[in-house]
Amino acid sequence: MSSQDPLLTIDKIHKIYKQGEISVPALSNINLSFQKGEFAALVGPSGSGKTTLLNIIGGLDTPSSGRVLLNDTVLTELDEAKLSQFRLHEIGFIFQAYNLVPVLSALENIELVMVLQNRPQKECRERAMYCLDLVGLSELKDRRPSALSGGQQQRVAVARALAAEPGLILADEPTANLDSENAGALLDIMHRLSIDEKTTFIFSTHDVRVMERAKRIITLQDGKIV
Repeated sequence: MSSQDPLLTIDKIHKIYKQGEISVPALSNINLSFQKGEFAALVGPSGSGKTTLLNIIGGLDTPSSGRVLLNDTVLTELDEAKLSQFRLHEIGFIFQAYNLVPVLSALENIELVMVLQNRPQKECRERAMYCLDLVGLSELKDRRPSALSGGQQQRVAVARALAAEPGLILADEPTANLDSENAGALLDIMHRLSIDEKTTFIFSTHDVRVMERAKRIITLQDGKIV
């Protein structure tokens, strides 16, 4: 892949959900491409298809037709085992609900994804500490999620997404549960990482604070790009 080639290509994606005999179109003929290091936001009203598109990009949902290519790999043609391995190494996820493991410390939560990648223990520890430091939480490494604020938990989730060194991070409403100060700090961190680490971030969001920082905004309505 040359530096001019897109990191991610979404080609003629359609998604139709079946409800009994009724077909409900969720996405219609979505064509997009993203370059390395982009900081982009999918916006639109509830039910417009933002989360469905994000889930299809991340291989968490399958389109009815069309292709998703990441780093020249066609995600939509991989079987479940290969897709799971590909996600583990190439895509980071940040969710509104944080999804941290409650019995693990902040540091252990970040290490977990690298343990699943079968990296050496020393490398896991060093990379986890580096990522915690990036999000400004190295002094809280031994705290479990219940002893962290919402903003701190979401920073750990960002550090965990970064730990695997993915080229692409997908963030579904990552600031929805955060106050303005925490949301702003978190967005500043992610924006800096998109520049320094050349990580591509794609957000699904209703949050004006995300839209203000996004370098590119893609508006969806009724499953189509407006």
